[in-house]
Amino acid sequence: MKTTKKIILTTLSVFLLQTNAFSFCGFYVSKADTKLFNKASQVILVRDGNKNVVTMSNDFYGDVQDFAMVVPVPTILERDDIQVVDRYIFDKLDTYSGPRLVEYYDQNPCYMYDQYFGIRKFSEAATMSSMDMIEDEEEIKDYGVTIEAQYTVGEYDILLLSAIESSGLKTWLTQNGYQIPSDAEEVLDPYIKSDMKFFVVKVNLDEQLNSGYDYLRPIQISYESNRFMLPIRLGMANADEAQDLIIYAFTKDGRVETTNYRTTKIPSDKSIPTFVQDNFGQFYADAFDKAYKRNGRNTVFLEYSWDLSSSNYVKCDPCATTPPTYAELRDAGVFWTKPNNSNGWGGANYNGELFITRLHVKYDREHFPQDLFFQSTPNKEHFQGRYIMNHPVQGHLDCDQASSYYQMVLDRRENELDELAYLTGWNMGEYDYYVDTYVKKLERSRKDKKFNTGSVIPLNKVFQDSKINSIVLSSLALLLMTSVYFGSVRRMN
Repeated sequence: MKTTKKIILTTLSVFLLQTNAFSFCGFYVSKADTKLFNKASQVILVRDGNKNVVTMSNDFYGDVQDFAMVVPVPTILERDDIQVVDRYIFDKLDTYSGPRLVEYYDQNPCYMYDQYFGIRKFSEAATMSSMDMIEDEEEIKDYGVTIEAQYTVGEYDILLLSAIESSGLKTWLTQNGYQIPSDAEEVLDPYIKSDMKFFVVKVNLDEQLNSGYDYLRPIQISYESNRFMLPIRLGMANADEAQDLIIYAFTKDGRVETTNYRTTKIPSDKSIPTFVQDNFGQFYADAFDKAYKRNGRNTVFLEYSWDLSSSNYVKCDPCATTPPTYAELRDAGVFWTKPNNSNGWGGANYNGELFITRLHVKYDREHFPQDLFFQSTPNKEHFQGRYIMNHPVQGHLDCDQASSYYQMVLDRRENELDELAYLTGWNMGEYDYYVDTYVKKLERSRKDKKFNTGSVIPLNKVFQDSKINSIVLSSLALLLMTSVYFGSVRRMN
């Protein structure tokens, strides 16, 4: 069986913001990464002024000769505007900004301690070089397609095409070995009418063999454009299900949001049961899917936003990994930061203003009929997808506060199960043990307290006994008279 791969689409622009320092505290436990999502592509968008740097990571698996990519771009790219980078930068940004699980530990109520600080398969033409793909100038002109530029960059053969009509471009791509979906014309047409160019990529098998890489490296392009958008429609031309896209956006300014779709925060800062730790990845995948459906399947989710400026000491809280370094930011395409000699979590080894936004969109043709358009907002709020486990005190508690503490934990655990059901839709009937444990602890604690206080006379019981009551009242009267007497003597003297 031959593999067919979706065309991955991506051009554009970005912005970003700054933020106020905000401390979440807690201890980092686990993260939810892009591997949880089927057919997930990742894009890094860097923008300052009109200059854009876009890095695309492809989720292609299979024979590399079956790979192809068509990306609408706003201008003709020069050779120096195109390069390949190592995939590690996506792993770094995913780990750094991914939704995370944190934990807190309860204070023992019996001790006076302070609180814790707590893509496309194509024919044999795929083995030809870009130069060989063109048979003659007359045929090209017949289809209204012009090859504006062609390069070999790393393991890729790259063409920059312009076209005057979609059917001609479709025919040209098909005849040159690219299997284009039957309805591609309607998708290509808006880009052609907008005077977009087409960045067409395939693998040069000889160069790929010589590169020493057993995977396809991300492609990075740079260009200038007033357009702040990301084309996704071409990638949906033959998709049979929704696809996930993770966007890491860098600017000097503030949070990046979409203008033609809602930008919605992923549910965050939710307390969830401690047993979720064993399956946090599945928890987040289900929670995301539930939020996606609850919001009409047509919203873009914010998963992370943070001020990474060199002047901001707190670059994550809690941190899943160290923040990006100067070298890593350069590989990501951030072109305005300058190196310095300081190191450490807070003391970045670069100078400059920088803000990161992580967006997650699950899209299909029905719910995302338009490309993604963005704006840079003045919102500098820190945000992260964050889920909280609260660990109760272990062992037997033997003090007056034990019962009230067990009641608090019981109430909390019931609320955590309710929250988990809302977030994921999981069947809570499977987790009765989670609260039953503290129902039993509470019953036992109350029995122990009743037994331990059986020989002690409570104060209200003292005053209910008439004989003891008379003795107490007589003593109080004598004490009062003595105080009055000595007070009078001092005044006379």
